[in-house]
Amino acid sequence: MDKSRILIVEDDLDLAEMIGSYFRVQNYDVQAAAWAEEALQLAATHTFDLIMLDIRLPDIDGFELCRQLRNSRKTQDTPIIFLTEKRDRVDKLQGLELGVVDYITKPFDIQELRLRVRNAISRAQAPATVNAVTDLPEGDLVDDKLNQHINHPRWAVLQLSLTSLSTFRERYGFVAADDVLRAVTLMVRNAVREFGEEGDFVGHLGTETFLILTNPDAVEEIRERIERRIEQSREYFYPLRDRERAKEAIQDHHLAIHTMILDHQSGKFENLEAIKNRLKPVVKSDTQETAKTDADSSPSAASTDEEKSTSEVPQAIEPKEATSEVPAVAETDAQAPEDSVTADPAQPAEEDTSKQNPPA
Repeated sequence: MDKSRILIVEDDLDLAEMIGSYFRVQNYDVQAAAWAEEALQLAATHTFDLIMLDIRLPDIDGFELCRQLRNSRKTQDTPIIFLTEKRDRVDKLQGLELGVVDYITKPFDIQELRLRVRNAISRAQAPATVNAVTDLPEGDLVDDKLNQHINHPRWAVLQLSLTSLSTFRERYGFVAADDVLRAVTLMVRNAVREFGEEGDFVGHLGTETFLILTNPDAVEEIRERIERRIEQSREYFYPLRDRERAKEAIQDHHLAIHTMILDHQSGKFENLEAIKNRLKPVVKSDTQETAKTDADSSPSAASTDEEKSTSEVPQAIEPKEATSEVPAVAETDAQAPEDSVTADPAQPAEEDTSKQNPPA
């Protein structure tokens, strides 16, 4: 059985050696770093199952190191445990906001630390059933619900996909991209709560693709509500200092919402794979580049008479828009619409974007 790999980032060399020796005896592969820069180099060249991180480091503090680790594609999902002497609530909240899975104050019980490390690694390696960013179901849970739903006499499925989010993530970082997903999730939940029924279901068919299972009488109202709220809120999502770049992104159709509706009148689906294959042209937009996404999500590629699909081609504003561009959630305004992101969840994106130099 392969050993789990741990990175210990601790400038107290005696403590680092003690922890490292203990976990090596427990059959872990352990590496240590006393400086944040050294830790970043190790994380870039090795794959770790968990990182133990001290907040007080000689070059940069642990919060900034954690932020940089979260903005790296290689370590964005690696469990991080803070080891620190700080006991203030604000420090704990700041760590949890950055995605730290546990927070242990010194001095600590080494056996308790071992159990927390084991549990954190087990949770990270378990098959995902809930999206860590949006708290929405995904994977097998969504497949089971979708399979049950399409077997009802009257059913409807609304799919919403964000295009070019990977491009946005590379430019502004993972924190800002996660805020975009959280903002859309809030609007989706509100729309379903307002127009749907108690048994309606919201989940992910892909990282950037939302799936709503509802009834045919409510599906159009839910779609119109989501598109309208995104359109009304988008100016509040952008950083004030980056409005010009945001306008260019809108013109290039980055972060556009593409919607598709399938229902019991869309034709006969023999099984779950048949309906997922019908949705696949939109699901592909999660990983493809912008130009390919725009081509795949055009009406000729994704729309049929049975699929009530929207186009990303700009049109004059009508009561029911075809698409809504979703800008990044970076900061909000006191006058922002009610289901746009509030100042607290938006703050990480503001910090994140201000510390990067987006590519031209």
